[in-house]
Amino acid sequence: MARPKRNLHAAAEESTTPPDALTPSQSVAKVIKAEGNNLYSCSLPSQQIVLVELAARFRNTIWIKRGGYVLVDLTPPDEKKGKVEGEIANVVREEKEWRKQSYW
Repeated sequence: MARPKRNLHAAAEESTTPPDALTPSQSVAKVIKAEGNNLYSCSLPSQQIVLVELAARFRNTIWIKRGGYVLVDLTPPDEKKGKVEGEIANVVREEKEWRKQSYW
């Protein structure tokens, strides 16, 4: 039997609606390169390159293409472990809806 699709639909539905406001640690970033093992190099609006990890709920359900946009939640520098600087909190799928927000 095939796996149920409710996890896929829930993750897809969650990524279509943009949040009303961003926290200070969140930022919209452009995906530059897939590094492997659910790690991605992203470019922040300040042109800084960061290495971020894909959230567990999006793994094997949502595909992220190079040049796409993601919502990155950066960890504070004192809590950082290794090279990973944050996590992908959301994937921008409906870019037209996201561009209407004030933080874009």
